[in-house]
Amino acid sequence: MQKINVGLIGFGTVGTGVVKVLKENAAVIKDRVGAEICLKRVADKDTARDRGVKLDDGVLIDDAMAVINDPEISIVIELVGGTTIAKDFILAALDKGKHVVTANKALLSTHGEEIFKKASAKGLDIGFEASVAGGIPIIKSLREGLAANKIDSIYGIINGTANYILSKMTNDGGKFEDVLRRAQEKGYAETDPSYDVDGIDTAHKLAILINLAYGTYIKLEDIYTEGIRHISSIDIKFAKEFGYRIKLLAIAKSVEGKLEARVHPTMIPATHPLATVDGVFNAVHVRGNAVGSVMFYGLGAGMMPTASAVTADIIDIARNMKKGISSRLSPLSYVEDAVKDVRIKAIDTLEIPYYLRFLAIDKPGALSKIAGVLGAHNISISSVIQKDRKVGGAVPLVILTHNALEKELRGAVEEIGKMDIIFEKPVFVRIEENLGTAN
Repeated sequence: MQKINVGLIGFGTVGTGVVKVLKENAAVIKDRVGAEICLKRVADKDTARDRGVKLDDGVLIDDAMAVINDPEISIVIELVGGTTIAKDFILAALDKGKHVVTANKALLSTHGEEIFKKASAKGLDIGFEASVAGGIPIIKSLREGLAANKIDSIYGIINGTANYILSKMTNDGGKFEDVLRRAQEKGYAETDPSYDVDGIDTAHKLAILINLAYGTYIKLEDIYTEGIRHISSIDIKFAKEFGYRIKLLAIAKSVEGKLEARVHPTMIPATHPLATVDGVFNAVHVRGNAVGSVMFYGLGAGMMPTASAVTADIIDIARNMKKGISSRLSPLSYVEDAVKDVRIKAIDTLEIPYYLRFLAIDKPGALSKIAGVLGAHNISISSVIQKDRKVGGAVPLVILTHNALEKELRGAVEEIGKMDIIFEKPVFVRIEENLGTAN
């Protein structure tokens, strides 16, 4: 039986998972491919640590270039992460005529154009299923399963750390800082959680989804990105009262020839399937003009779910090799000549409903002053809640608006925040009412 040799660079958590999958599922993989996938080399700086999985003698080495330069290795798996040395390894592997599999969302969202163009020019395959949503096959679905569709919208919960924090705040209560600390203790959040809670990781993944869905190379700076640090337990409670849940959403929408590309906390109806996605789970809701709405749900990170996606890419490439073909699919699913720039809709031109929270003095006329400023900025009020009255003291005043222009909304909030009746910086959260409906 034919053997296809692969080499792994990066023997960390995901790399260990890939070795486990290749070993434990070797028989079923062989039956599905019609060839044996042989892990010939594994490169990592640390060759002494016990990962709980046994490699044959001589397989584990500390020289990544020895993997890339090995003429018997056909597929190189990059799992070192980052955007510097990982890029060098991938480009070197492509130059050596190797197919590549990677889980590196930061790299692909910043240097994907260079990498994908090189792979296409060389007639080589590059698999990156694990770069977005872990074990959920969203990349393959956009490249193949939904290829007949114009994509109207994508809404994604694609960062497990942020979703865990917001879910815990929603279900169990507690302050952001306290829930974050518990997430760190459980290993769901990094010591420095910035990439997760500030929306950066989500933006990296959204960039990849947009590139696939719309046949473009979007720049990260074109994606409006906002994190969840300012969301408090009181916002969670008020959201519940209004029938919403707060989620950190990745949003892409095609609207009148322009593309909305944004990451931010969002209030969504509690009845929508995305509102029920809790803990470290991920979900991606896609609407295509032919298929309608579909949703993908599962574990978005972790050793084995991510390893499952990496190994699936290896299998796809091995199947192509066995048939003597490669580059059957363009990296973005669009042929290179069809890849184009898209016009990005500026965040200031967004027009949706908003949730506003002010800590205002409780005295006659306070609400009318706030409403007057909103009216002057063409913002109409849908609902108002003022609880725990404390005459002469500070109380939370919560307002829901009808559709409002973000530029006007920001201007109004800034003006209100300077008034002597306001005690702290106002908070606003965007509301998405009709997720996945036709535009």
